[in-house]
Amino acid sequence: MSAFATQTAGGGGVPQGSMAIKPPSHPTYDLKAVIELALAEDAGDTGDVTCMATIPFDMEVEAYFLAKEDGIVAGIALAEMIFEQVDPSLKVEWMRKDGDYVHKGLKFGKVSGNAHKIVVAERVVLNFMQRMSGIATLTKLMADAAYPARILETRKTAPGLRLVDKWAVLIGGGKNHRMGLFDMVMIKDNHISAAGGIINAIRSVDEYLKIKNLEMDVEVETRTLEEVKEVLEYVSGSKTRVSRIMLDNMVVPLENGDVDVTMLKDAVELINGRVETEASGNVTIETVHKIGQSGVTFISSGALTHSVKALDISLKIDTELALEVGRRTKRA
Repeated sequence: MSAFATQTAGGGGVPQGSMAIKPPSHPTYDLKAVIELALAEDAGDTGDVTCMATIPFDMEVEAYFLAKEDGIVAGIALAEMIFEQVDPSLKVEWMRKDGDYVHKGLKFGKVSGNAHKIVVAERVVLNFMQRMSGIATLTKLMADAAYPARILETRKTAPGLRLVDKWAVLIGGGKNHRMGLFDMVMIKDNHISAAGGIINAIRSVDEYLKIKNLEMDVEVETRTLEEVKEVLEYVSGSKTRVSRIMLDNMVVPLENGDVDVTMLKDAVELINGRVETEASGNVTIETVHKIGQSGVTFISSGALTHSVKALDISLKIDTELALEVGRRTKRA
């Protein structure tokens, strides 16, 4: 197993050191416990009955990771953690690192050791890696197209996999939005409606942060140019923690499949760099480039994590037969 220094504070036992891109921090998330849960749901109360029936317990093998699609690989560091938890004696070697491009048919990693343990770990490792690689691949496409704006994900992540999904976004070249409800104030439409208006909501947040002696960024969602003007007037005349304005659904879809970003550009011009800006709504791989040229600081897309297509990756002991089958099915 590759040598790692273990982070013991604030990272849930996440290994650090040699990994290409570190995971985002979280005060309570326990990644080791998430891995244990994934292994436990697979093993149940009996274990791998097929392995026990077919594979001698002392058999040693080598198994190779095969990419069956082109894309960005992610989850390599996490895979090492899983193999470590299943059997610390397993040896893992990689020809690529998290964030690298892999092409269809490429052997990009190898695990060697006890066959039973490798097969037990296989599906859990691949489930994480395929999902993370799918997120990283889409993020890379979106991030490149969005430039000079930065691409963000949202909280629309798989329940229980928040840190894993957001880690994959970082590996793909994106930037993390808030991790959860605790690390940033984000005043959205429901908060505004319940507070009786956008300024009431901002004022209440500023007062709350002052009373609680909390220092954190504040973002406020705006849906019209009038709301943008209201926020700017408040920001210019008050001491406030507002540091970002979300410009929600100011990208207007057209019947021909294009989008109109006129309203978005008008809002960015009004703000004129006084705070950060974030475009949200109607963000796709087809529209993100045009949105990115509007002058916004950030573009957020829930699709990075809520509608991800997993990247096809396999782990095979008999790689020659696997490649033969892959060529027959056009997957290698």
